[in-house]
Amino acid sequence: MKTIPDLSKETILSLVREDQMSRRKRRARVADRYYDGKHDILRHRIFYFNKDGRLVEDVFKSNTRISHPFFTELVEQEVQYLFSGGIEWDVQDQDLKKELEAYFNAEFLAEAKELVRRTTVAGWSYLYQYQGADDRMHFRHADGLGIAEYYADGPHDTEPDAYIHYYHVAAEKGHTVLRIEVWDAEKTTYYICGNGKSIELDPNVALNPCPHLMYESGGKTYVEELGYIPLFRLDNNAKRISGLEPIKDMIDDYDMMDCGLSNNLKDIADGIYVVKGFKGSDLTELEVNLKGRRTIGVGENGDVEIRTVNIPYEARKAKLELDEKNIYKFGMGFNSAQVGDGNITNVVIKSRYFLLDLKCGNMETRFRALMEKLIALVVDEINWKTGAGYRPEDVHFEMPRETITNETDTASIAKMEAETKQILVNILLSLKDTVDDESIVRKVCELLDLDYDEVAARLPEQPDNLSLVSQALEGGDEDVPEGG
Repeated sequence: MKTIPDLSKETILSLVREDQMSRRKRRARVADRYYDGKHDILRHRIFYFNKDGRLVEDVFKSNTRISHPFFTELVEQEVQYLFSGGIEWDVQDQDLKKELEAYFNAEFLAEAKELVRRTTVAGWSYLYQYQGADDRMHFRHADGLGIAEYYADGPHDTEPDAYIHYYHVAAEKGHTVLRIEVWDAEKTTYYICGNGKSIELDPNVALNPCPHLMYESGGKTYVEELGYIPLFRLDNNAKRISGLEPIKDMIDDYDMMDCGLSNNLKDIADGIYVVKGFKGSDLTELEVNLKGRRTIGVGENGDVEIRTVNIPYEARKAKLELDEKNIYKFGMGFNSAQVGDGNITNVVIKSRYFLLDLKCGNMETRFRALMEKLIALVVDEINWKTGAGYRPEDVHFEMPRETITNETDTASIAKMEAETKQILVNILLSLKDTVDDESIVRKVCELLDLDYDEVAARLPEQPDNLSLVSQALEGGDEDVPEGG
């Protein structure tokens, strides 16, 4: 454990300000906005040059602004598919398995899902460790947008030497104050910033700095240092980039194409007005009168002619379909709207899940690395409480992923496999005149995934053993007899 000197208040406040304005945090906030369905299209405005040559906003032209939350769907697909089969423990010791299931329960699974969700959105996120009321180690998600990392020897270090967690809380008269927590390997120090210029120790915290663990026993209060920072980071990729990055421009283009089509339908529905002898002097006045009053005034020889314009619907539709296809392709997701030729076999379904499965495989690798750290801590606590000698190497787990299947196709495949096994069994039984009984029974048991010793124990010691086996495999009414 590397001990670092306490950071000065000025350094802490400077680190917070630098983190808030960092390029990584700005990009993460954009991704967070897109996950909430607040796309750039919502800020879209239309301008034109007026008769004085000034650029002004056109408030009369249709300006449909609709966000299409593809990114939200892609994130939820990854989270739900990654944890679709839960976490299955492969542990020989049943007592240890029971203990692990108590730690990594439904509550942990919910926090793990939120961790992966925020990691995919922002590019990284955290779990922090705390001791619950049940005197067990618990883990909870911590949003990375409000956490800055401090490296004593520069960012080339593999692990930060301190984390700075900052967030705003409500204060008196509708104001907010900035609370700052500095976490290192020995303690947590709490600060408060009310004026935005300086920070002070938070007077509302009784013990400040506060040790990681504090408990009472026998009327006495004990404190304990963990020796490590109880905060664990999960990265979306090596560069900690959001899943939005490869597809943001495509989503923006889809929003523009779709909203542009809506605007065309609204603006062109009434046609283009060709006005002769207009009495007014301002075209804006003409547009207001047409849209609001549906009338305009013209001179003695004036006239109004309405001309319709064909909307480039097919071109826009083709572009929307291309954008949608690319969003799911480069966002590595499953497009549920994909129709195909109607021949939806399990092979076709698996191929459509290929990109999502690949993306979840990458995330699973990183999540497993994090889980190994957590398992080591949990096993250590179990040993301390029970006096056992478990090792983290004794713990193995799987994260099976479930997909939809074609039940008819599955049943057909199962039937084909059963028929193939039956044919192979018949071939083996037909060799009884040339191959000894024991070898044939062993091969049959291997083919049908049966325990040879159990089957052999139930067969009588007589020459017609294979006939009894054959009858049993053909579904005869009598079981294979026990003994002679």
